[in-house]
Amino acid sequence: MIMLLSPEQPIRDESAIVMALFKRGLSLFHIRKYRFTDTEMMAYVNNIDHFYRKQLVLHSHFHLANELGIERLHIREEDRKQHKQEAFMTGFTLSTSVHAISTFNTLDAIWDYAFLSPVFPSISKKGYGITDTVLDDLCLRCNSDVRLVGLGGINELNYTEVFTAGADAIALLGAVWNSPKPIQVFDKINNNNFSPN
Repeated sequence: MIMLLSPEQPIRDESAIVMALFKRGLSLFHIRKYRFTDTEMMAYVNNIDHFYRKQLVLHSHFHLANELGIERLHIREEDRKQHKQEAFMTGFTLSTSVHAISTFNTLDAIWDYAFLSPVFPSISKKGYGITDTVLDDLCLRCNSDVRLVGLGGINELNYTEVFTAGADAIALLGAVWNSPKPIQVFDKINNNNFSPN
C-alpha cells in the first residue's frame, strides 16, 4: 500500500497529479493544508474527482468532513496527546503519527494506521532525521492492532527496505513533490511494490 501526503506549498497541476496517481494505484492521499481557509479547502477537495473522495484524508478542517463526504481523518501526535480524537470516534476512520516505535506499540485499535517517522533522513525537511531515524526500530514492533506506515525520506531507491523491515505500507512526500517527474517516481515504486497489502 502506498500513500501520498500533499505538499505544504502549492505545486503546479497538483490536483491533476493526484488524480493521475489515483488512476495508477495510489491508496490514500493525505491533505495537509493547515493554512487553508474553509473556502480554499473546499475548492481544493472539489478539484479532485469525487470518485476518489473515500481515499482522501483530512489533517485539518475536520468540521468540513461531512459536507465534503470525507470519512478519514488524521490526528496529529500533539492532538492525540490531548485526546482530540475522542470527538471523531464515530463515523470516521482515524490515523495518527508517532516518532518512536515504543509509542506505536502503545496505540490502541481505534487507529487504522499510524505514520512512524522518520524512516530515513527527510527529503522535504532538510536536516530532519539526519541523526535519528527509526528504520532499525521496526523489528521492535509488537502492536498488531494498528497498521504501521513508514514515512520520511522514502524514495524509489530505498522503499523496499521499509517493507523488508516490517512496515505494512509506505507514505511518500518529498520523493514525489520535489521531483520534476512525480508520476514517473510513483510508477517506479508502485510497479515494483512487493508489499502483500
